[in-house]
Amino acid sequence: MQPPITPINPTKIVITDCDHDSIDIEQAVAQAAGVELVLAQCHSEDEVIAAAAGADAIVVQYAPITAKVLDALPGLKAIGRYGVGVDTLDVEAATARGVAICNVPDYGTEDVSDHAIALAVSLARGITQLDRGGRRGDYSLGPVQPLHRISGRVFGVVGLGLIGAATGRKAKGLGYQVIGSDPLLAPGSVTDDGITVVSFEDLVAHADVISLHVPLNPHTHHLINGDVLDKVKPGAVLVNTCRGGVVDTDAVAAALKDGRLHAAGLDVFEVEPLPRNSPLLELENAVLTPHAAWYSEESYAELKRRTVENVVEVCAGRTPRNILNGEVLTGSVAR
Repeated sequence: MQPPITPINPTKIVITDCDHDSIDIEQAVAQAAGVELVLAQCHSEDEVIAAAAGADAIVVQYAPITAKVLDALPGLKAIGRYGVGVDTLDVEAATARGVAICNVPDYGTEDVSDHAIALAVSLARGITQLDRGGRRGDYSLGPVQPLHRISGRVFGVVGLGLIGAATGRKAKGLGYQVIGSDPLLAPGSVTDDGITVVSFEDLVAHADVISLHVPLNPHTHHLINGDVLDKVKPGAVLVNTCRGGVVDTDAVAAALKDGRLHAAGLDVFEVEPLPRNSPLLELENAVLTPHAAWYSEESYAELKRRTVENVVEVCAGRTPRNILNGEVLTGSVAR
């Protein structure tokens, strides 16, 4: 059980945007700390500036937090992000202005890795296509052939952070041979979980399952593109539970159509919600879920509680459990 947070002087925290059913959990944390918590629904820089005027901290889901926003909110001490990724936040600008950025990097480790495995296995066994066919009265195995037993197949994990490592461990438990690639790890090494590290190019060439677990940044944008898909192993499947922009949607759709990819399980998309005219919706060999990998009742509650706790701690002058730019608290960055 978490120790209670010591009440602090009156502080105002604004949630700039949130599509959750309620903010009861956040309100409970704020009330225990003596903090005023306000919910807004902002979609633009100007809306954030107006809603967060006078705030000591903000909590953000998707709203843009740019240098313009930060300059208009000079009293801001902290930004809390619902989730792991911070691609909608200008981390460099916030750090330069002495604003702490906090995320919750490990709240959904088990949930996202579970979802990645569920997608991979459903693709390996053709579950969704068989279900769709059966509902139409078609009981042929043709659309999903060839199917192969999992034992002896190669599961490739791209990105061996917390979620990637957890996915690899679970894949090993099912009987997959697991390999992984990560720019921070040397090819030829073996992780503590027994995952053999290879280059990205080798992984693409040898993996029967390519499961993506990387942040979205300029280096990973469209990491999976037409050139990469030209080199995948025949019969390979793609799983993406990290960020939609890591894959080139049009290139993946084309590869699913022409057979370079046997199937794909996608939980995230370049545009969300997925547009109704997306070519992915027409493909029987695409299994699509609506950015749901993060969710379980447990992860939902943990995310909400810890996001607010992080910014409350910064406002109280303490070091939060999770901070991306800790130098702003050490005095090495001048406001």
